[in-house]
Amino acid sequence: MRKINFSAGPSALPYEVVEKMSEAMIDFEGSGVGIGEISHRSKEFLSIMEEAKSLVRELLEVPEGYSILFLHGGATLHFLMTAMNLMKKDGRAGYLNSGTWAAKAMKEASMVGEVVEVASSKADGYTYIPKGYTIPSDIDYFHCTSNNTIYGTQIKEFPECPVTYVCDMSSDIFSRRIDVSKFDLIYAGAQKNVGPAGVTLVIVRDEILGKTGRDIPYVLDYQQHIKAGSMYNTPCCMAVYMSVLNMRHLKARGGVAVAETYNREKAQMLYDEIDRNSMFRGVVTVKEDRSDMNVTFVLNEPEKYSERFAELCEEAAIREVKGHRSVGGYRVSLYNAMTKENVQVLIDVMQKLEQEK
Repeated sequence: MRKINFSAGPSALPYEVVEKMSEAMIDFEGSGVGIGEISHRSKEFLSIMEEAKSLVRELLEVPEGYSILFLHGGATLHFLMTAMNLMKKDGRAGYLNSGTWAAKAMKEASMVGEVVEVASSKADGYTYIPKGYTIPSDIDYFHCTSNNTIYGTQIKEFPECPVTYVCDMSSDIFSRRIDVSKFDLIYAGAQKNVGPAGVTLVIVRDEILGKTGRDIPYVLDYQQHIKAGSMYNTPCCMAVYMSVLNMRHLKARGGVAVAETYNREKAQMLYDEIDRNSMFRGVVTVKEDRSDMNVTFVLNEPEKYSERFAELCEEAAIREVKGHRSVGGYRVSLYNAMTKENVQVLIDVMQKLEQEK
């Protein structure tokens, strides 16, 4: 029995995708070998890598002049790669500090050059998205994080940016429409809406690269990865292929626009229940900043009801609703693969807890 998986990542994937992947582990599209065994230089896998890039370009309407990469290291490695590829010698970069991952990105960049904190919600526990700030025009780039998985906040309207624009979209890419042309570099760990852990998607405007005046180790140089077609080192073939299966599934269901509407509806279902139910309360202080991907909330009386809530979730085959270890409470992740029906199961559990009070 497959359980209802609200994990923040690695997260739930569509059953159809998992089923096809299980077949490919034995025989990858009639090649006679499994996807975990096939050469990344084989004609079969080369066609998959090209399809992966093509699907990203189609689903996100990526303009000409951008390269699409599938690389290693998770988004965490790209905290450093972004700075090494974009920050000039003796340069500066600006960061929006909206959560743990933004803070980690700042820390990595500070090893390359000066980091300017343009705005921050840290003092208030990252419970909202900073607004009304001015992005300096004398920095090499500005970096923001579109969705904060730990705290349940999301940038709903991106600010205008006078410099090179970088965004970590790990936890909400493919969940809503974006204007890629507003950004110069987008990176995203796959394990939310793209595919499984093991690959990172990068979308980069070609003309911004090669201008730092610094020597960059080849393995950290986006230009080298572009030249090598995402194969400077051996790619994780399994993760790339499963990402293709997932993007095919997204396309077949109507693409990003359809996913965006569905995601907003199922998030609203859960937020409505949190606001209504006397047992719970949300933790994001500005409702307009509530994430459609990661819903965070707490019990009003955890010492009395947390054990029972856990029992009810287990009885309903629900797993991974605990909040991040750094903040506690509860976190429910509603990535593309999550259905309204499964969200309703959780709502029923929340209502049953209230009825038992």
